[in-house]
Amino acid sequence: MGSIKGEPDGTPRFAIAAALVGITVLCWLYLFAEAADMAAMGDMTMAMPPKGAADLVLLLVMWWIMMIGMMLPSATPMILTFATVNARRRARAQPWVPTALFAAGYLLAWGGFSIAATLAQWGLESVALVSPMAMSVTSARLGGVLFLAAGLYQLTPLKHACLIACRSPFDFVVNRWRDGPLGALRMGAEHGLSCLGCCWILMALLFVFGAMNLLWVAFLAVAVLVEKLFPFGEWMARVGGVLLMGWGLWLLAVG
Repeated sequence: MGSIKGEPDGTPRFAIAAALVGITVLCWLYLFAEAADMAAMGDMTMAMPPKGAADLVLLLVMWWIMMIGMMLPSATPMILTFATVNARRRARAQPWVPTALFAAGYLLAWGGFSIAATLAQWGLESVALVSPMAMSVTSARLGGVLFLAAGLYQLTPLKHACLIACRSPFDFVVNRWRDGPLGALRMGAEHGLSCLGCCWILMALLFVFGAMNLLWVAFLAVAVLVEKLFPFGEWMARVGGVLLMGWGLWLLAVG
């Protein structure tokens, strides 16, 4: 009929967008609940007991849900572009797959980052460089190093190349199209890796701000969104890099 189709079964693009918004909202509700629970526990100065397997799994879940809530909004144009191309292929009687597979591949890539973040937090907590309750670094010098590294990375060719890939949804989908369910999953994972190339060091700054400091979590999510979707995003990435380096040098000087 006259509706805009994003899925081969006729699901409108706005329904796909609504589902992505719904997932994002649920992720943020979870984060608010987690932050409230931690605030209710109050400050704990005593050493926390060593984390067991169950604790690490819960920590992994927290990191993964946080990454989904932060990154899914900026990935929405790419997912909708995949849905549009998918629908056009179906109209020409070409192979198609559910857009959910592409989105799943993207989220799996950030799941890999979440595993790395979980292990990093566990390791830093074990040497008292991260506070178990605040989930933030206890050393101003380490914070300065992270800021400095993030600022330098913002200016690298790798950052620029990954950002270009993230800012060109149609080119990415058309030029890297792969047929079949595994192809769609791989495409989503490849886009997730491009996203990781843009943002991994910015996500590491959560160890400085505190992973449960939701104001900073939201700020970083908005910064990533602007970098990837707005016309001045590349310029902002470079200016942000200079500011981050300045902040890092200041922390190193006073630490």
